[in-house]
Amino acid sequence: MKISTKGRYGLTIMMELGRSSGERPLSLKSIAKTNDLSEHYLEQLVSPLRNAGLVKSIRGAYGGYMLSKPAAQITAGDIIRVLEGPISPVEFEEEEDPAKRDLWLRIRNSITEVLDSTSLEDLIEFKDSGSDEYYMFYI
Repeated sequence: MKISTKGRYGLTIMMELGRSSGERPLSLKSIAKTNDLSEHYLEQLVSPLRNAGLVKSIRGAYGGYMLSKPAAQITAGDIIRVLEGPISPVEFEEEEDPAKRDLWLRIRNSITEVLDSTSLEDLIEFKDSGSDEYYMFYI
């Protein structure tokens, strides 16, 4: 499974919102500027996140977006599923070879485990730690 810019930028939006959680709403313009991303593209991504109940919009002069629940209660898997669809490395439902079908299932389950056990709060804390080390996942 290859995560597209939808998933990667969606994680960026959510991490920025999580970082300012509880303080004030953030505009997509400020998120786009901080991360050198297209504001128009972020607008397309925030709509499904809002429809899924992960973010809420605040109207008005000081409006923007906020997380709908604490960052510790939102997983990377929640975000990726909303923006990318089901998590699967290949279409394997029709795989006739039981050995290959088992391999695809184990890969899917491992990816799902990592995404669902990594909270948005974990990602924010890792990024804010300033570590040059990569976030280590064990599959």
